Order: sequence, then structure tokens, then C-alpha cells
Amino acid sequence: PSQFSSDHSVSDSEEMCKRLGTKYHIIGIKEIFSVIDNKLKPIFAGIPFNIAEENIQARIRGILLMAMTNKFGSILLNTTNKSEAAVGYGTLYGDMNGGLSVLGDVYKTQVYELADYINKLDNCIPENIITKAPSAELRENQKDSDSLPEYHILDEILFDYIEKRLGPKELIAKGYDEKLVLRILKLVNTSEYKRHQLPPV
Repeated sequence: PSQFSSDHSVSDSEEMCKRLGTKYHIIGIKEIFSVIDNKLKPIFAGIPFNIAEENIQARIRGILLMAMTNKFGSILLNTTNKSEAAVGYGTLYGDMNGGLSVLGDVYKTQVYELADYINKLDNCIPENIITKAPSAELRENQKDSDSLPEYHILDEILFDYIEKRLGPKELIAKGYDEKLVLRILKLVNTSEYKRHQLPPV
């Protein structure tokens, strides 16, 4: 957790680990972030907190997770989903780290469907993980919807663009908002460099 992590983020994660019977460790990153932040303060002077500081937190987590895989001979599973990867909603060398991308071909709305299905079989995922608003929690009160359309809308457009190969004119003709279509397609097209560096899906 960082200074922006909610209490329920930690408690939900702990509860899920207990239900799965997995070992877990809580390694706070607030102090590590402060050290890096202080080192960069002279260079960042006069520039307000923004995505640079947000991404530092994700990258600290990436370093810690990779260190553990090196130490214990395991592999880091990347949890970026297809919706996030498509629009570049992830931090290179942070939450996009890993040796294998287990959800890389699964849209965010499908992740929720999978979670519901798994819970019908085993009830191992705490309900709050499924129902709370998705957030990277890298700044105060952050929600994914601050940066992206709601996932059910985003996924419809992404599915038509990626899977059905519809172009912008065809998407707009289907009734999607023109500004929204152009914004999403720009995100997709400018995020290729990130997808190219994702672990194998």
C-alpha cells in the first residue's frame, strides 16, 4: 500500500489470500516513494504532482514483485486486461511487469463475468473486489472512470474496433458518440509501444 491505498484495498486482498490459502506479505511503499520523491524534488520543482509521481508508485511495486520472483524462482503474473492494454491504461515497468499475461486477451467486462462465474463455483473472491469502483489508487480519490469511459461502453467500442475491425466511420454510423470514438481510437493507436512490451498473453 501507498499513501493513496484505501483500507479496503488491503483488507480485500488479505481476505482473498485467506480464502485461497495463499501466503501474503504487506510491504508498504510510502517510505520508498518519499525517498524517490525527495530525490526528484529539485528537478520537479514548481511542477504539480501528476502522472510522473503516480507511475513511480506502480514502478516501486514492480521492482518489489520482480525482486521476489528472482529470489524465490517464481514467475510474476501480469494482470493487465485487454481493455487496459488496448488504451494504454497501465504503467510500463510497473503494473505491466510480468512473465505471463493471464488476462491479456480478456476485456474488463469479461473479467467481472469470470469473477462472478468463479464465485459461483468457489466463492473465493470477496464481493467488494467485484462491486467497488475500479481504481489504480495512485492519487487521492482516483477512479478509472476519471480517465476512461465506463468499461461497458469502452469494451463495446473496443470489441467492434479490434475484433470486428470496424473503422471510425463505421463505429460512428453505429451510433457511438464521435468524440468518444476518436478519443478511444487515438488511445489505442498511440499505445502500441506499451502493448509491444507486455508479457506474452
